[in-house]
Amino acid sequence: MARTAGSHSDITGPKVRDAALRLFARHGYAAVSMRQIAADVGVQAGALYNYTPDKQSLLFDLMAAHMCDLLEAWVDDPKDDPRARLAHFVRFHIGFHHERPDAVFIAYMELRNLTPNNFTQIEALRRRYEDKLEAILCDGVAAGAFDVADTKIATLAVIAMLTGVNTWFRTGGRLTLAQVQAQYLDMVVRAVGGGQAG
Repeated sequence: MARTAGSHSDITGPKVRDAALRLFARHGYAAVSMRQIAADVGVQAGALYNYTPDKQSLLFDLMAAHMCDLLEAWVDDPKDDPRARLAHFVRFHIGFHHERPDAVFIAYMELRNLTPNNFTQIEALRRRYEDKLEAILCDGVAAGAFDVADTKIATLAVIAMLTGVNTWFRTGGRLTLAQVQAQYLDMVVRAVGGGQAG
């Protein structure tokens, strides 16, 4: 199948992913057709299959790319104080996700639309990220810095709390991003029995 005139794989491919990301976040995966994505990009519907096998592959690729970017961006030094590492995680998580609201929305709200095999792969990536925070909490408990009965439950609770910032925070509002990060850090530290954030 010939590409649409003026279409180049290194340009159109990212445009296809960007359009799918935006449309899935706005309307939901189930409500978006390949024809709508093609129209948004400015190519014929059949041309999309030069860039992706199907809509499910687009959804999976968007979620996997988000999780891989997240894992690649995270940097932690196990030798550092657990409280400092936790503070770094809180600020990192809020800041990283704030810059990618559509990707975050899809990563959490569209899991139900993944095929079982794709779901398993995305869940494995999510667990790898969760393990980063749980390692900090475990080290903090061992060092006497945190008081957590179940580090896995605490990990999931903290991540859910931090990701929730995306549902309400907007730049230009009453609080700056740094102020929100500071307040959430204080809540997280208290939640894991670490006293007050420094």
